[in-house]
Amino acid sequence: MKNNRIWVAGIAVAMLFTACKTKDLKMNTANEEVLADRKIVVYQVFTRLFGNKNTTNKPWGTIEENGVGKFNDFTDKALHEIKDLGVTYIWYTGVPHHALVRDYTAYGISNDDPEVVKGRAGSPYAVKDYYNVNPDLAVNPANRLQEFEDLIARTHKAGLKVIIDIVPNHIARKYEGKNNPEGVRDFGADDDVNVEYSRNNNFYYIPNEHFQIPDGDLPLNGEKNPLVDGVFDENPAKWTGNGSRKVKPDQNDWYETVKVNYGIRPDGSKDFPELPAGFDQKSAAEHFAFWQDKDVPDSWKKFKAIALYWTAKGVDGFRYDMAEMVPYEFWSYMNSAIKMKNPNAFLLAEVYNPNEYRNYIRLGKMDYLYDKVETYDKLKDIIHGKSSTDGLSEIQTRMQDIEHHMLHFLDNHDEQRLASPEFAGTPERGKPLMVVSTTISTSPTMVYFGQEVGEAGNENAGFGTHSRTSIFDYIGVPNHQRWMNDGKFDGGQLSESEKNLRDFYKRLLNFSIKSSALMGDFQEVQSVNRNNAGYNDFIYSYVRWSDKQKLIVVANFSSEKTSEFELKIPSDIISKWKLKDGSYVLLDQLYLKNKTYFVVKNGEGVARVTIGPSESFIYEVE
Repeated sequence: MKNNRIWVAGIAVAMLFTACKTKDLKMNTANEEVLADRKIVVYQVFTRLFGNKNTTNKPWGTIEENGVGKFNDFTDKALHEIKDLGVTYIWYTGVPHHALVRDYTAYGISNDDPEVVKGRAGSPYAVKDYYNVNPDLAVNPANRLQEFEDLIARTHKAGLKVIIDIVPNHIARKYEGKNNPEGVRDFGADDDVNVEYSRNNNFYYIPNEHFQIPDGDLPLNGEKNPLVDGVFDENPAKWTGNGSRKVKPDQNDWYETVKVNYGIRPDGSKDFPELPAGFDQKSAAEHFAFWQDKDVPDSWKKFKAIALYWTAKGVDGFRYDMAEMVPYEFWSYMNSAIKMKNPNAFLLAEVYNPNEYRNYIRLGKMDYLYDKVETYDKLKDIIHGKSSTDGLSEIQTRMQDIEHHMLHFLDNHDEQRLASPEFAGTPERGKPLMVVSTTISTSPTMVYFGQEVGEAGNENAGFGTHSRTSIFDYIGVPNHQRWMNDGKFDGGQLSESEKNLRDFYKRLLNFSIKSSALMGDFQEVQSVNRNNAGYNDFIYSYVRWSDKQKLIVVANFSSEKTSEFELKIPSDIISKWKLKDGSYVLLDQLYLKNKTYFVVKNGEGVARVTIGPSESFIYEVE
């Protein structure tokens, strides 16, 4: 979730969690986990958009007008094609039942007020019932949970693992747990609403004040609806999801959600047990043991129960929305419990504060965090001409101890599409960014559906803006729909350039999940080559290696210039690779066509490279 993300990260987090900061902690390498043998590739799909065949794309369109995808659209064929792309995990975005504007009262679901819903289809980060799934996604809404369980089974059958969202920081303003398991109390059911804060309250309150709908654009673009009356019944008013304490939130606040209380007092101090010194070096099992005799806030227990409910249904991992707005002690409590049920669970957090990365990894027991403000932002600056490629090496050095934990992406539901004019401008200009993002570290790679066929997010869906594929409305995704080819999932309607782009992604991702070198060592060769004739600000190069494989990666970020230069590989790398003087063949592993020679003389290596606009080579030393 990201509306005015910069404001949230800079103001709301600082406001509420100043007392949660601790100094960066050193990793005890003796306790570092053993890395997987191969890279992980996550394919994010916006579930309600993936299978939609309708191409009407009317702004603010209904399901009848614009269509919607279903769980059942993920057929065996579709899943096979996704796996064949080089994917290992699917993140099904928007699965938990969230607030939306559609009448499902026949299925025992109350209507949501459009004045506290963003768009018509609603934000997937305003969850209304954690123990069921979005009725829009089911062929038979009464059977929606079973349809999702069937999708989990099909996904596993295809050799893929399943990730879904959990959003502990906030829930929908009208949360109704109508499917709670026996013994599970609803959020807020036992709260003392007469006080702003109580440790076991699930929410923060503004006593004796009624919630007021924010000023702003008319809901549903002015369309008449019986629930649009200027009033939403919330008394007393609650704090809004991004931390706003106003009775009447701003239209840029997360007004459709309410903030969950984790035992952080309004002054930012902690009202729960803290982890002892040295727990940055402890295992998940040791964290789990620590919490067994501790009294923790009620919200902690509720969200742990939610996570374990979905784990028991076969979900292999979670993506946590805005994790840094929740204290890392809670993550230690919940994540360690998940790991006791599934030691291989994939736990990914949305965190944007580099000063907190190590705390959420080491104390919060996260497996992976978004590498957004470092690698992603740097690559975007490079393609916009705002930065040279040199800074990529500094990032790798700065995050060397946690690089495996920093998931790389160039496209997701929050960001501008890679192929959009606001980012790379064309899918082809995005290619060198994708090669570097995928091969520079041992971390997982994430691809957003449609990215691999050049989706640019040009549609006006209604709520929100273009350049991002809408997460708030019913819409078709044109490039993706051409690949989907009316449910055949064979790319039958793609243009030649789109077919070539998907082929590029398929080659790159499949190479990455099979390469031992990409799970091995990294060393930049940028600095030693910067003054070489023909080696300009748009070129970036580095080496990756394991005992079995040696790679030299060269990328050209210029979409206009062909560059020719002698690439030097310094003596320390030649020594580490144990190469003797002589001539070696370098063969590009993407297309197995470009070949050059690598000459080692007096312990130093040189290769002649000619690289075209937006081209990249992953040379293997043979």
